[in-house]
Amino acid sequence: MGGVQGKGESPAASISETKLEAKVIEAMQRRETEGSSLKSFNSIILKFPKIDESLRKCKSIFEQFDEDGSGAIDPQELKHCFRKLEINFADEEINDLFEACDINDDRGMNFNEFIVLLCLVYLLKDDPTASHAKSRIGMPNLEATFDSLVDAFVFLDKNKDGYVSKNEMVEAINETISGERSSGRIAMKRFEEMDWDKNGMVNFKEFLFAFTRWVGIEDAEDEDEDEDDDAKEDV
Repeated sequence: MGGVQGKGESPAASISETKLEAKVIEAMQRRETEGSSLKSFNSIILKFPKIDESLRKCKSIFEQFDEDGSGAIDPQELKHCFRKLEINFADEEINDLFEACDINDDRGMNFNEFIVLLCLVYLLKDDPTASHAKSRIGMPNLEATFDSLVDAFVFLDKNKDGYVSKNEMVEAINETISGERSSGRIAMKRFEEMDWDKNGMVNFKEFLFAFTRWVGIEDAEDEDEDEDDDAKEDV
C-alpha cells in the first residue's frame, strides 16, 4: 500500500468511526494520567529496531487468520480472529474497528492495517466501562510492543487531550537529553507524515499508520507482494 489516503465514507461509516475515535481518545486520556517513561524523541527512534522486529513476528499471526490466503483479512476472518484470541468485542465494535483501519476501503485488511487494529484493541481493552475490559490479545511480547507505541504517543501529547498538534511535535523534538541534537525541520517532516488528513491534529490511529511506515513495515509488505508476483510469473 502506498501513502495513507482518506476514504470516501458513507454517513453511517463516518458516525461509526467518530464513535470509535471518541472511545480511543477516552482510553488514551486515561493512559496519559500515568505519564510517559520516555525522555526524548530520540529515545523513541532508538526503539525502532526492537519494535520493527516484534511487529514482523506478527506476520505469521496475520497469515494464520488470512484463512483463504488472499493476502488480506476480510470482516468474517477478523471475527474468527477475535474469537480465537478470546477478544470479547461485540460484532458492532469489530465492524467499527474494521471500517476505521481498512483505509483503502477495499474490504480487506492488509498486514500494516491489521497491526494498527490490534494496537487499538490493546488500548481499548483497558476501558473499565467496557464489557470486554478483561480481554487480552494473548500475545505478551506484542502487547509489550504496543505499550511502547502508546507510551510514545503519550510522550508527544503534551496537553493530554488525546491528539498531537504541530506545536506539541516541535516541543517533543526539542526535548533532548544531554548530548543529543534535534531539528525543528525533522519535527515538521514527521508531523506531516502523521497528519495525513491535514487537519493539523494527529490522532492515535494516524500515529500508528505513520509508525508502521517509519519502521519499514509497509516497505516489507510491498516487497512480499513483488516476490509473490514474480513467483506467479515464473510458474
